[in-house]
Amino acid sequence: MRHGVTVVFLATLAARLGAPVPASAVLVVAGGLIAAGQLSLPAVLAVGVLANVLGDGAWYYAGRRFGYRVMRLLCKVSMSPDSCVRRSETLITDWGGTSLLAAKFVPGVSVVAPPMAGALKMPLARFTAFDALAGLIWTGVFVGLGWVFSQQIQEVLDAMANAGSVGVALLVVLILIGIGTRWWRRRAALRDLNVERIGVHELRELLDSEGAPVVIDVRSEAAAAIDPRRIPGAVLIHPNGIEHQIAQLPRDREIVLYCDCPNEVSAAKAAAVLSRHGFVRVRPLRGGLQAWVESETAGAVPAAAVP
Repeated sequence: MRHGVTVVFLATLAARLGAPVPASAVLVVAGGLIAAGQLSLPAVLAVGVLANVLGDGAWYYAGRRFGYRVMRLLCKVSMSPDSCVRRSETLITDWGGTSLLAAKFVPGVSVVAPPMAGALKMPLARFTAFDALAGLIWTGVFVGLGWVFSQQIQEVLDAMANAGSVGVALLVVLILIGIGTRWWRRRAALRDLNVERIGVHELRELLDSEGAPVVIDVRSEAAAAIDPRRIPGAVLIHPNGIEHQIAQLPRDREIVLYCDCPNEVSAAKAAAVLSRHGFVRVRPLRGGLQAWVESETAGAVPAAAVP
């Protein structure tokens, strides 16, 4: 193939920039063509690594420069916006640079990990080194699969060539079915978390009254470090640790939880946990932290920590 290496580079770069391009499938096909002697292995590996470093590097810079704004943008366009940041920050804070390798193989996280690394101020040299290694391994894995199954891949390519437009249409239908399935599962999960919310205006009134509610910020420490905005007096508790803090929370006051994620999913999940433990007056904040900030209420107040 005259332009095979170029196709690999462009597909990989587009995927690393966030476009819905099946770069892994392109690499598998490239592996089959390498086995058939139609493409150069060193060239494919080289452009694969280069495309990874360029695409991920662009997001790393954006995360380092713009912080939480980039994370919000990515989660809005992600197919799994409710968990993409949470999984990325867990990987990076727990695994450091090696998280960039793991992220390559985790759906919904691979594009979010580079800007998260930038937002968390991972050193550029460390990021570039680990990302290049991760890109090499990621490219090699899929090229290797194509090499191993080269005969079957060639048969599929021949069949698609014979099928012409019918084969292309079938491939498009399969991709659309996959996207539709993920969308339906996400909508079903959101229905399960369809609990009563409290609006910003009502919360502000309650905070100014006697017996004000306890406000809990359920973002992780990493997310709070990236975005220092707070609701005044909020208690910072990671959603995974909400059960460990139940004994510290009052049962005679309303509890309001907020996050900075689409559909208030983290706050709604934490509210469900508290409800299962007998807390009656528990509500997530509709619109989360962003709604609070947009209401022109001062938010640059450090969160309190639960002892």
